[in-house]
Amino acid sequence: MLSFVLSLGDDSRSLGVCTWLPWPRGRTSDLAAGGTEVVAGMISVGEARRYVLSCCRPLAPVDLAPAECLGLVLAEPVQAEEDVPHFANSSMDGYAVRSADVARAPVRLKVVGELMAGDDPAELLVGEGAAVRIMTGAVLPAGADAVCMVEHTRSENGVVVIEEAVAHGTFVRPAGSDIASGSVVFAAGARIGPAHIGILASLGATHVTVYPRPRVGVVSSGDELVVGAAPLAMGKIRDSNRPALLAQLGADRFDPVDLGHVGDDPDALARVIQDGVSRCDAVLTSGGVSVGDRDMVKVVLEKLGGGGARWLQVAVKPAKPFAFSTVPPGGVPVFGLPGNPVSALVSYELFARPALRLMAGHANLGRPMVTATAAGDLHRTPDGKLHLVRVAITASADGTLRAEVSGGQSSHQMSALAAAHALALVPDGDGVAAGEPVRAWLLDEEALAAPGADLGLA
Repeated sequence: MLSFVLSLGDDSRSLGVCTWLPWPRGRTSDLAAGGTEVVAGMISVGEARRYVLSCCRPLAPVDLAPAECLGLVLAEPVQAEEDVPHFANSSMDGYAVRSADVARAPVRLKVVGELMAGDDPAELLVGEGAAVRIMTGAVLPAGADAVCMVEHTRSENGVVVIEEAVAHGTFVRPAGSDIASGSVVFAAGARIGPAHIGILASLGATHVTVYPRPRVGVVSSGDELVVGAAPLAMGKIRDSNRPALLAQLGADRFDPVDLGHVGDDPDALARVIQDGVSRCDAVLTSGGVSVGDRDMVKVVLEKLGGGGARWLQVAVKPAKPFAFSTVPPGGVPVFGLPGNPVSALVSYELFARPALRLMAGHANLGRPMVTATAAGDLHRTPDGKLHLVRVAITASADGTLRAEVSGGQSSHQMSALAAAHALALVPDGDGVAAGEPVRAWLLDEEALAAPGADLGLA
């Protein structure tokens, strides 16, 4: 059983730690066109997302060079095969000494050699009354057990005056003091960042076993769409969903694949989805999942999914309609996102992104949740849905956050989403009044950056 963490759950409540859950049995349903199951009424965001996640699994692990693994998740632990550092060395420029010789400083010691980083000290021995000039990172020579920093010394004619006593081990980095040979450096499940890659390089690792980035195909559907900058005939709109979703996949460190645009032709759409399924780990479609006469995605998914497709009406605004299926033989998940631009990206955040992160081996599937103060009234009317209000987040110097509506909230108004840093969770009811706390799903973590060039450190 695989456990995972969700940051957005039923209505405005956190789901916490969840496990695989089957699709609920005994729910009243009827059949829409093409036999797609329609759940009577609406289901919560959490219930819909648990269903989607129950149909997805982490991808098969692969071996990659560390330099290719930024942002990926370890599928197997990494064990050190050598000490880091490999030898005892100096952490300061100064003189390698015997602590017993300098216990009653100031003392005069004979300088018997010099060591730079990278030098082999095999011929050097620090005996009684002796010292070796040493640079940061150089191997501690035999006989020495401490380093006196150069600022506390005077040297002349082959003799150094140690002006302050130094204890055993002072400014010495022992072998294995960072990583001991045989120890587990990183556990399975660790996400690889720049420091991890540096450590893997210091260990001489040539490969690690990780979950790969999901390769995700994106197709947009609809006769009304025009690709590119061609003049628009009356009734036509330019395809913005596909470029936005491809960009979002790249920003989330998945591997996007452009499957193009297809009209309201179920056979053509089926061919494109099948092509995507044959060469991708998941497929996103946009449009064709509502109740219109030409909303074909849910019908096509029912056909391709062998009866396992689900058309869901989710108790959320925007992004209420959503279709999902896994397509044999490999069980590749296909996410049918709504056609309205804001709804498409919000539906991606709610359902596709967590599932893709699960497939990539992540344990934390959602985005960070913050609490902010509503800068103005967040109006709404009761309708049984969780409202996700696009808000701009501002952080004050003391770290407190304010959430302000970023623009129009209709599902076609992408300008408000572009200006937003977060989605405020406004539960069913009359809304949140100005000055009250509101939980927000953070889409842009840079919104929390400390204001001011000095970062508050002056």
